Amino acid sequence: MDTTSRVAIAMHATLPLLNALAFPPISRGSLEALQVNLTYRCNQRCLHCHVNAGPTRTEAMTDESLSLLHEVIDAHPVHTLDLTGGAPEMHPRFREIVIHARREGLRVIDRCNLTILSEPGYEDLAEFLADQGVEITASLPCYSRENVDKQRGDGVFEASIAGLRKLNRLGYGAEGSDRILNLVYNPQGPSLPPPQNQLEADYKSHLGQDFDIRFNHLLTITNQPIARFGSTLISKGQFGDYMQLLRDSYRPANLGALMCRSLISVDWQGYLYDCDFNQMLDLPMAMPKLIGRDRPHLRNLLQTTSLNGNAIVTRDHCYACTAGQGSSCGGSLSD
Repeated sequence: MDTTSRVAIAMHATLPLLNALAFPPISRGSLEALQVNLTYRCNQRCLHCHVNAGPTRTEAMTDESLSLLHEVIDAHPVHTLDLTGGAPEMHPRFREIVIHARREGLRVIDRCNLTILSEPGYEDLAEFLADQGVEITASLPCYSRENVDKQRGDGVFEASIAGLRKLNRLGYGAEGSDRILNLVYNPQGPSLPPPQNQLEADYKSHLGQDFDIRFNHLLTITNQPIARFGSTLISKGQFGDYMQLLRDSYRPANLGALMCRSLISVDWQGYLYDCDFNQMLDLPMAMPKLIGRDRPHLRNLLQTTSLNGNAIVTRDHCYACTAGQGSSCGGSLSD
């Protein structure tokens, strides 16, 4: 049984516990960002990865879908292109995508794992990102070697520090620089992240004193109970308790800031979802004008002028985004 099936069964088993009050209906506002999963290929295989990415994955966006992506960027007033994976930089046309988006005036975010900057064949990647003015959002789940290597693999912390130093030499994270470097924290296990502002101060203190590393902001993200992390929870008998924690920590005030209200997630085949997590659970975005068994695709965006008011597809995992401070690809939603 694959990971997705195991998580789906576990979610079904918790429905009586969690759905005493179903997740509230939410709808879209104006489209501001495209988050594109270019490939599942990655030079790492992290425990918390909700994509199940790794070195042996071969899925990658096709030339046809990339052409459609360029057309959508040109046709819609989106202002942000958020590139993710896997390691998005391992897609063979990554640089072409970045150059096109920057030429069109888009803010481009690279979801970078830092270690890719030291991989053979990617030695000049940091310089390319800097030259293009790409904003880097980099995973670093802790400022200690032991915790990072435990979650992401032996040697990852050392390679991450080397990547951060390379970025710092290029001006990333420097005061007054427009080269933005944000770090991402996620908990080691089934718990909510601590307050973002407090943890950011701790990161800056430890990384500055121990390694002379600087960065702009720390983004805290709640682990989603899906894919590889969800399967780990199931194997340890912690899935139901974690789902209950998310449900008990629900804060209605976070609903207005959810990333799915202004973002569309695009998978490597060009299909559309309300968020990256729905993508991993194969829950396509709802487009009422589509009929039959059609799944929303990039080509449909070329035929649509507005998605305002479209219902967002929700399930129990959505409680991870509204629990506590809230969680999004941009960090917490509230103080």
